Amino acid sequence: MAADSTSSRSVKIDSDERGGWSSDRPRRDGAPPPPAALGVRGRTLRPAELLRYAPGSLLVIVSGSPQARDALVERTVDERGAPLSLDKVHALLAARGAHDSERAQELLDAAVAKRLAAGETVVLTAQGVGPEERERYVRMAAAHRRPCHLILVEAGRGDVAEGDRPTLNELRRALDAGELGAEGFTTFLRLGGSSIGEVKRIVFRPASGED
Repeated sequence: MAADSTSSRSVKIDSDERGGWSSDRPRRDGAPPPPAALGVRGRTLRPAELLRYAPGSLLVIVSGSPQARDALVERTVDERGAPLSLDKVHALLAARGAHDSERAQELLDAAVAKRLAAGETVVLTAQGVGPEERERYVRMAAAHRRPCHLILVEAGRGDVAEGDRPTLNELRRALDAGELGAEGFTTFLRLGGSSIGEVKRIVFRPASGED
């Protein structure tokens, strides 16, 4: 499928669209190798009623509004167990009387890594909007040659922290320019206004005659 191509009813992301992963051979001077390049050939999607991704994908949902981000996942993702987030881990620890941010991050990272290693789908609601968080999980996926995808959910200006606005502006610019392949994302989609409601379901399975 060519860049910027869409279906009016559904979008399918093929299983062979994998993240890049370069060699980890040690350098001759004995220094550790530089981080592997993550760049892939990415393409921008447009909203569709049905978004279909390959099983075992990593889908990262980013938004300046946690409420908008979580609402999209709860409404559209029908694969039980796929959604993971730092907020959920914090809630689980709090229920046990623990309030340890470092431990929560460790548990989330371990859960994501375990699922990706097993070839299972991960829908990650990003805690922030910066690229560092995304890079950590894309590298996990790339280590197992799992395809990575991103959805940016727009929110009203009043719902976005002032400090996040410049970073979101840069993410929006890069997405619209088709540049997020450099981060390792094979597809990326921006949802805002009425287009958020246009997406009815997000699934992770091969196409069938019923779709």
